[in-house]
Amino acid sequence: MSGDAITLPEGYKMTELGLLPGEWQVVRLGEVASFDRGVSWSKGDESQSGIIVVSIPDIASNGKITISPRVRISKAIHQDKLLREGDILLVGSSGSVRNIGRTGLITDLGSLSVTFASFTVRARAKGRESSQAFLLCLLPSQWVPFHLFSKRAADGKYNLQVQQLRGHPIPLPPLPEQRAIAHVLRTLQRAKEATERVIAAARELKKSLMQHLFTYGPVPLDAADRVQLKETEIGTIPAHWQVVRLGEVGRVITGRTPSTKHKEYWNGSIPFVTPVDLKGGSIWYAARSITEKGLKHAKPIPRGAVLVSCIGYIGKVGILERDVAATNQQINAILPLKCENWFLVYAIMQEVELLKSRARMTTVPILHKTNFEHVPIPLPPLSEQREIARILQAVDKKIAAEERRKAALEALFKTLLGELMTGRRRVANVIIGAT
Repeated sequence: MSGDAITLPEGYKMTELGLLPGEWQVVRLGEVASFDRGVSWSKGDESQSGIIVVSIPDIASNGKITISPRVRISKAIHQDKLLREGDILLVGSSGSVRNIGRTGLITDLGSLSVTFASFTVRARAKGRESSQAFLLCLLPSQWVPFHLFSKRAADGKYNLQVQQLRGHPIPLPPLPEQRAIAHVLRTLQRAKEATERVIAAARELKKSLMQHLFTYGPVPLDAADRVQLKETEIGTIPAHWQVVRLGEVGRVITGRTPSTKHKEYWNGSIPFVTPVDLKGGSIWYAARSITEKGLKHAKPIPRGAVLVSCIGYIGKVGILERDVAATNQQINAILPLKCENWFLVYAIMQEVELLKSRARMTTVPILHKTNFEHVPIPLPPLSEQREIARILQAVDKKIAAEERRKAALEALFKTLLGELMTGRRRVANVIIGAT
């Protein structure tokens, strides 16, 4: 080595964790937060009127914790084992190491007395130098590699080694910067949660609209009582609609997979659609692709075909928007002749339970082509088909736009989490409210 001194950026210092802002400290996690395991109990301690216990199934992957009387116990619980608003719970035991350390935030306790199970770990900031909101951001960050503190037990499950966790080094900004970092990240999190609520509301609207449209047709709600109806094998529909079989509305083609032994058949420019690609909308690309040579050993599907999964995931749908594609044998493609393709997509969505009921149950459910072609669907006049499709597509476009916004917010959150928690970006350089 030359012995030349390394030039550090102004305002930064080298630490055991690497380059950090000069004002930041390196401390052990146990110095700034307490980590406590929950309570254990026997079956005899369970009682319908006892204290509520939060356990691993209540900690959702999105950080939400459900406070529900799923489990109650009547044994005496020490005050130190009661939860309070703002407590952080960690998954402390799991069959998958990836779940260890998954965090959730305790909110909306009200006047409830709630404790936590022994396979969860409660985290609380302690002292005057650490913020609980910052701790909530720190634990899921790169600074706390929970997999390193997980030990596999004889039963195959992984358990969090709390003592090792307490001794792990972490960076600690000054308290005002901790709070500012937490504020930025929480602002993004709230924006994502608001977007999720919009998506959920739009999906409920679509569900209600489909029920109305496939019962009364494309008429306003206040005109529904003036629509003449009739009872059919698929339920109540407008009297002037028909009930037809899927095989009557178009040609049905079951897919075929080119041999995977021939490399020259694969990884070309032609989409090879499988059920994973069917998400209820337009299909421009697929996770797999084939070449022109491969297409000769498949079944070409033209633009506008309605694709329906009939093996395994029964009833997943999509519309092909490419000039040509192919599918595997799990998918039936309908080339519509008597109906609008988008209407057909929504009609199949509406009758998905009927499709599932016609499937043969083996290791995986299989809806054979003949049974698929005999599945009944409603068929309105073409003008009404188009209007129904237009209404539902408008809702789908809203859902898709909000899904893109959610994905952008998640990506921004991930980027800022990494940059703010390492000091590569300081809070003063972040414009709050820009999203």
